[in-house]
Amino acid sequence: MHETIPRETFSFLNRLSENNNREWFTENKKEFKEIEKEVKQFYNQLSEELNKHDKIDKVKVFRIYRDVRFSKDKTPYKTHFGGSFHRVKPELRGGYYLQIAPNNESFIATGFWEPKKEDLLRIRKEFEMDDTEIRKIISKKSFKEVWGGFEGDEVKTAPKGFSKEHPAIDLIKKKQFIFTQKLTDKQVTSPDFMKEIGKSFKAIRPFFDYMSEVLTTDLNGVSLIED
Repeated sequence: MHETIPRETFSFLNRLSENNNREWFTENKKEFKEIEKEVKQFYNQLSEELNKHDKIDKVKVFRIYRDVRFSKDKTPYKTHFGGSFHRVKPELRGGYYLQIAPNNESFIATGFWEPKKEDLLRIRKEFEMDDTEIRKIISKKSFKEVWGGFEGDEVKTAPKGFSKEHPAIDLIKKKQFIFTQKLTDKQVTSPDFMKEIGKSFKAIRPFFDYMSEVLTTDLNGVSLIED
């Protein structure tokens, strides 16, 4: 059972941040592999925890190596661990993300990071037609205490085909529908860490249930999923 992140993880990532070069990493690769193994085991264990109340079909822990081809920052390694948890598609939409980083830079995130063009239009059309249910979900006290409000990019005025005077334009103009929760180093290394983030992810379910229904039906409520 790996229900905590080892404290050595933060120590290693801090040293990597100070020595972000191939020579140092090669010299310390054995230590990295040991830490990476434990971190991956934690992510896999968290996937099992999420499966107690959801259906996760894939967990992906991202590689430490940075893609520097199009970046001004040429440092070769990330100074954090990140992993995502994919829900069973097509009937369940949305996903979960956990980033582990030292100096109180860890966080969890959930929602819709880059909706496909067709999905984004469908969501906007739903909000245009009726924004009552989504507002009820995200304004509920128990929801806001865990996740706060929407984060993410949005257009400046109104997307093409929508009125900037529409009462739900604050929702319609969004391009992403993300929620995040920052985590301290103390939280990440506490014995209750897995249980606590499992509870936080469970709290997003009313939003996911709603969005999954929207994205699997047309505007008349007819299912788009083939039998």
